[in-house]
Amino acid sequence: MKDFLEPFFYPHNIFLWGLLLATLYYRKKGLFILLLWFYVFGNGWTANQVRHWYSAQIATDMRPERIDAELVMLGCGGDRQQIPECAKQRLQQLAQLMTVQNPALPVYVTTRYCQPYLDYLASSLQQQLPAYSRVDVVARLGQVQCFNGGDTTYHEMYQLTTRVMPNQAVWFISSDYHAYRVRQLAAQYQFKATVFAARSSTFKPVNCGINCYLTVNLSNFDLFAKLSTEFLSFGIYDWTKRWTDWYKTPPAPAIES
Repeated sequence: MKDFLEPFFYPHNIFLWGLLLATLYYRKKGLFILLLWFYVFGNGWTANQVRHWYSAQIATDMRPERIDAELVMLGCGGDRQQIPECAKQRLQQLAQLMTVQNPALPVYVTTRYCQPYLDYLASSLQQQLPAYSRVDVVARLGQVQCFNGGDTTYHEMYQLTTRVMPNQAVWFISSDYHAYRVRQLAAQYQFKATVFAARSSTFKPVNCGINCYLTVNLSNFDLFAKLSTEFLSFGIYDWTKRWTDWYKTPPAPAIES
């Protein structure tokens, strides 16, 4: 009973029911539209269907038993001393895939500051392959080609065209909320792409009982905000690429340490 009743007392659900009462009392079209918007984009069942579609159509988090494809990990910022949490998550994913990848195939990492990424990748590989010696880990790291792909995903994908051949099987490692752009750009450049993305808390399905239909959840608003930003970003790029080459600006050289 507690699990059923508790969500109704969250501030956003008190607002939802207050908005419903105001809509019924005043019968204004604007209030009805606001209520519909607030409910549809916050409703857990609706958001879970979108999450399921996104997971099935855009990206995967299932590691296969073997990968005969090149791996590309898109950078996530950082400096000479440290890397952000999103980069650590991607490097952990990369280490998982490297353990089942054909070692004869290359691995690309696009970032300006290479050494912190390589150091963290080495420790992640050691965790994935505890039986490996330091020499084995170093040998695995020899597959990695680290280079500065540029400031945005659009720059990175353009720079990859000089390294990855069209129709080449490639696994891209990125965050789940960037997966749509990565998939669309990979199709544009004719890469045979699979996008591997671990689910962040925003993209993990919310627990949904019967009260799921009667309440809203703030994480669902976050989900639609991130997806809207992602779709809008690619839409602007796709619209402007015909008359501008802003995404083709040559990046600065990578910095090893």
